[in-house]
Amino acid sequence: MSEKTEKRVRLAIIDLNNGVPNQGLRGIENIVRAYPAGGESELDVQIFDLRKKGEIPGIGHDIYIASGGPGSPFDGEDQPWQAAFFGLIDQVLQFNAGHGPKKSMFFICYAFQLACRKFETGTLSRRRSNAFGVSPVCMTSSGRSEPCFAGLPDPFYAIDSRDWQVLGARIADLESRGMQVLAIEKSRPHIDLERCAMAIRFTPELLGTQFHPEADPSSVKLHLQQEPRRSAIAAARGQEKYNDMLHRLDDPGGICLTQQTILPRFLDRALAALHTQPA
Repeated sequence: MSEKTEKRVRLAIIDLNNGVPNQGLRGIENIVRAYPAGGESELDVQIFDLRKKGEIPGIGHDIYIASGGPGSPFDGEDQPWQAAFFGLIDQVLQFNAGHGPKKSMFFICYAFQLACRKFETGTLSRRRSNAFGVSPVCMTSSGRSEPCFAGLPDPFYAIDSRDWQVLGARIADLESRGMQVLAIEKSRPHIDLERCAMAIRFTPELLGTQFHPEADPSSVKLHLQQEPRRSAIAAARGQEKYNDMLHRLDDPGGICLTQQTILPRFLDRALAALHTQPA
């Protein structure tokens, strides 16, 4: 009787936080380390501190998840770390152009903005004010058939934390280039502003979200209740909106459902792509 052998799937978490303490990296780690790969696969997780230490995974990894981070998405222009990041994306695209197993990448918040620069999906502009809190995310027609969104309501709720946004991501133009806008921010009829892109599928294996699908509701709630964040949100959005945010964090069909759905489904698809056999 032969012993069962496990295939170690190499998953790289690319830390773009530039040494700034945050909850996002821990949220990603918790999801991937708890993920039940099943079958004959086992996830081998490694973290690479790109912006602070210049660490970059090689093409030998199978799955990549790039984190959010502080600052402008233009901070890395002419910097070695950004060239390395864009170079890795090119390597993955080149690898996936061949036959057989495919490598998958997920871009979160800051990484999403970098990917939008790389793929020239729209215009990155600074917001008038910081967006932070629990926000509704509206699916496009492509988003409603997106496997990683399966089981989520429309709109669904997610943690939004950004000073920058992607505007002008024209659905028809991107579809002609093989990309799909999956979600946009909620319409506010009383504010005459274009809605920004909140999720884009760049290729069948490369997906990104402006929001944070890794956010842990309990950690976010604790953060929201601490000063000066609590007073700042209440002053900017009103006490009623602040209370609604806390309520959304307690709702099992809100942030919790988003956390339990998007990244785990991405991992499902990523593992399936690795098992693709040459035609």
